[in-house]
Amino acid sequence: MRGLICGPKLAACGIVLSMWGVVMLGLLGIFFTTHSAVLIEDVPLTEEDTFKDLNPPQRAYDVYQKVGYNCFIAAAMYVVCGLFSWCQMRLNKKKEYLVQ
Repeated sequence: MRGLICGPKLAACGIVLSMWGVVMLGLLGIFFTTHSAVLIEDVPLTEEDTFKDLNPPQRAYDVYQKVGYNCFIAAAMYVVCGLFSWCQMRLNKKKEYLVQ
């Protein structure tokens, strides 16, 4: 069958992992864009961002925003992978139907 790349078990695994990735990265993106203090250790701040700036919170908030946007982009990539896995699952079911 044309376009069939992976089997049904791998496609199902891809769907489950994609759903988890979208939920996890979506929540992280929300928490980073709202400047959650718990995630401060995960923000790549430099000394310039904290000590040598006249308005240090604004620079830290900008870095938080960038990390949050990166999380949203990664979640979108997981959506694409999930759609690919879903298409593979449909092709596997179609192949099953045609063989019988």
